[in-house]
Amino acid sequence: MKKAKSLYHGHRFPAAVISHAVRWYFRFQLSLRDIEELLFERGVTVTYETIRCWCDKFGRGFAHRVKAARRKPGSTWHLDEMFVTLRGEPYLLWRAVDEHGTELDILLQKRRDKAAAKRFFKRLLRSSPVPRKIVTDQLRSYPAAKAEIPELVGVKHVFVKAAARLNNRAENSHQPTRERERRMRGFRDPKRTQKFLSCFGPIRQHFALKRQVISASLHRKQLAARFVAWREFAELAQTPSTAF
Repeated sequence: MKKAKSLYHGHRFPAAVISHAVRWYFRFQLSLRDIEELLFERGVTVTYETIRCWCDKFGRGFAHRVKAARRKPGSTWHLDEMFVTLRGEPYLLWRAVDEHGTELDILLQKRRDKAAAKRFFKRLLRSSPVPRKIVTDQLRSYPAAKAEIPELVGVKHVFVKAAARLNNRAENSHQPTRERERRMRGFRDPKRTQKFLSCFGPIRQHFALKRQVISASLHRKQLAARFVAWREFAELAQTPSTAF
């Protein structure tokens, strides 16, 4: 039987180095040059452009594995949009989370109309089961688009006032994106922004446990389990490298 090629076939750096660089970039508020410095401190000389290539090549695959392994999405969708500026042009970042705060999907679009809402609904249905309830603000694009999608016609739709701050699941999920946007001094290219944020959400959430509601010992236990899962996603040996 022919042995399958390694995920890192053709790369001269060890798998542990590549996977750590990718995880650091999507998990923490670090720039590519920050990661270059962290690796250099550990005896690994690599340029930030190489790290960028690693993130572009492996980030999507790691994020997909994280999403496939997490628990089944909740039955309620919370949807919201936030404005982002890319090279002076306004865009809408559409985001959906479930009742547990888990990000279901994001989509960067130029408009906020029915066609944009319909496009986002269809994208969600490709990766998530039909929900029991949808919670949105009072943007009229949502009900107009929902009425034209057979799978969602009978789904309960709850509207909340934006000023009431009741749709906190979706609104709060924007905060890490805003923090990262500031750290990166703004997003630039729409395609690269969509690609980055599609990886950023799942990978960040995989490690971002709700430590404020659990004990320190339980937090460490759950975090250790997340690291074991990450090593499986990254096809690493289950014994972590002492160098990292």
